Amino acid sequence: MTVTLASLTRQTGLSVLDHLEQSVRIPVIDGLQAQGDLIVIPLSVVAASVSPWPGARWEPVPPEGIELLRGAAGGNPHTLVAEPGTCRWTRRVSDSSGLAIGVFTATAPVYLLHPEHGGSGCAAGTYVVRRQREQEGRRARLVAD
Repeated sequence: MTVTLASLTRQTGLSVLDHLEQSVRIPVIDGLQAQGDLIVIPLSVVAASVSPWPGARWEPVPPEGIELLRGAAGGNPHTLVAEPGTCRWTRRVSDSSGLAIGVFTATAPVYLLHPEHGGSGCAAGTYVVRRQREQEGRRARLVAD
């Protein structure tokens, strides 16, 4: 099945900005991907520093999605979208950098949807969702979306 921005917005009830091409097929990759102020990293890449808590409560990701992060000052949400029964999510993680928002594990492609950035797809696997930070001189700060 081809997943487009239009099909994701219909499924979730969320909208994206008008300048984004609605008919474009959303690519699915199994590596790092960034979307504004968050980054999705395969757990295997950061397993030495990030792990779900033992006994963490995992929740299924519903077809309409689950909000992972909202931009600064109540901005636009980053939403994780999956077909029923294919993805679960937990915020209960330990991360030595303090940047992890949570971890999701999927048995089929899942999608991140954002009103300004559109959509991106993650192949089946386990991923860490982290805030991004940027360096300004000697100071690091969280990316504001």
